[in-house]
Amino acid sequence: MALAEAALEADVAVESPARVVWTLAWPAVLLNSLQVINTLLDRGFTGRLSDSALTGYGASSNVSFLMFSLGVAIATGATAIVSRAFGAQNPAEYRRAAKESLRVAIVGGFIIGLLTSVASGLVASLVLPPNDHEAHHQMIRYLSAYAFGLPALFVIQTLAGAMRGIGDTKSPMYISGIQIALHICLNFFLIFPTRHIGLLTIPGAGLGLMGAGCALSGSAWLSAIGYVCYVPRTPLAALSPFGLPNLHWALRILRIATPAAMMSCLRVLSLIAFTVVLKNVSDASAAIAALSISFAFESIMFMPAFGLSAAAAALVGQSLGMKRPERAERLAWTAGNHAAFVTICLALPIFLAAPTITFAITNGKLAISQHAALLLRCLCGTEFLFAYAMVMIGAMQGAGDTRRPLWITIGSLWGLRVPLALLLSFPTGFALGGFLPLPIGLGLGAFGAWLAMSLSQAAQGILAILAFRSGGWKLATV
Repeated sequence: MALAEAALEADVAVESPARVVWTLAWPAVLLNSLQVINTLLDRGFTGRLSDSALTGYGASSNVSFLMFSLGVAIATGATAIVSRAFGAQNPAEYRRAAKESLRVAIVGGFIIGLLTSVASGLVASLVLPPNDHEAHHQMIRYLSAYAFGLPALFVIQTLAGAMRGIGDTKSPMYISGIQIALHICLNFFLIFPTRHIGLLTIPGAGLGLMGAGCALSGSAWLSAIGYVCYVPRTPLAALSPFGLPNLHWALRILRIATPAAMMSCLRVLSLIAFTVVLKNVSDASAAIAALSISFAFESIMFMPAFGLSAAAAALVGQSLGMKRPERAERLAWTAGNHAAFVTICLALPIFLAAPTITFAITNGKLAISQHAALLLRCLCGTEFLFAYAMVMIGAMQGAGDTRRPLWITIGSLWGLRVPLALLLSFPTGFALGGFLPLPIGLGLGAFGAWLAMSLSQAAQGILAILAFRSGGWKLATV
C-alpha cells in the first residue's frame, strides 16, 4: 500500500521523473532479471537433451510465446482500466475492473489451453523440417504439457497487471519470484532421470522436454493460487475468481485487449513465417534450434526495458486519470530514454561474448551455437531501438491506446521482417513452397534472416517513437 500511495502522491509541484519511474520500475526489472536467469537455466537444462529435442523446443517457442502473449493482452486491459481509475481515486471502479479481468483471464485461459493442445500436431508439421520426426514428437509433447498451465499463466499476468495499475510492482516480484524458484526445482527433477553421483542418488522422472513443460505448468498453478490468496491484502481487495465475467465489463476489457492480442498474434505468426523461411535454408534444424537460445540471451538486454515499460503503462494511466497528460508524456519519455541507455550498456558485453556463451549453453553443439551467436550479434546492434519500442508501446497501451501499437507491429514485422527475410535469405529464382520464384534475392541463408530480424526491430522502435510523439494516445478512452 505504501508503494501505491507513493506512486500516486508523487505528483507535487516539483518531482523527479526518473525517481517516479524507477520507484515503480525496479521491482519489475528485478523480477524480469529473475525470469531471465530462469530462462537461461531452462535453456541449460534442455541444452543437454538431444538435437531433435532442441529443434522441437526452438520451434515451440513461437507457439508458447503467442499463448503467453494472449494472457498479457488481457493484463493490458486490466492495467489500463485499473490505473486510470486509481489515478482518479475511484476504488469501486478499479476493484470491479480487477475482478472482471480475472474472470475473463480464467475463461480465456481454459479456451486457449484446449486449442493449443489440439493444434500442436498441425503446428509442428508446419514449422519443422519434414524428415525430423523425433522433433515433431518432442514439440507435441512439450506443447501439450505447456497448454495445461495456460489458465494459471493468464491469471498470473492479469493479477500482476492489475497490481501494477495501482502502483504495486513489489508484490508480483515476490510471488512470481517464488514461482521461478519452483520452476527451476521442478525442471531439475522432471527433465532428467534418476542420477547417481558417488554415494548420492538424485531422483528424477526422466521426462525430457515434456518434463520442462510439466515444470512450467506446475509452478504456474501454484503461483496463480498464491496471487488469488494475496490480492485481499492489496487495495484491490478480495477478488472472487468463480463465475462468468459480466458481459459489459468483458466487452470493455476486450476492447482494449483485442488489438493487443491481435498484435501478439501477428508478432508470433511473423515468427512462424520466419521459422518457415529458416526451414528452407541449409542447416535448417540448427538454425531453428538457435532461435530460442538467442532469444534467451536477448532477454538480458531488454529486461530493463520490460520493467520500464510496465512502469510507463501504469504511470501514463494514472496520470491521465489525474487529468495530467503532460505528466504522462514526461514520465514515458523518461522511461524510454533510460531503457535505451541501459540496453546499450548490456548489449556491448553480450556482443563481445556471444560465441563463448552460446557454445556453453548448447553444451558444445557447434552448428547451433554458431547460428545463435550470429543472430545475437545482429540483435545487439538494434536492441536499443527495440527498447524504445517496448516502452513507448507500453505507454500507449497504459493509456488504453492499443490500435497504434497494432499498426506498428503490422508495418515492422509483416511489411518489413518477413519480406526482407525472403529477399536476403534465398537466391534469385527460389520458389518457397512452390509459389512464384523470387524476382531478386541475395542468397545469404540464415544470416539473411538474422539481418532481417535486426532491421525490423530498428523499424519498430522508430515507428513507436513517432506514434507516441504524435500524441493521439492522450485521447484514448477506457
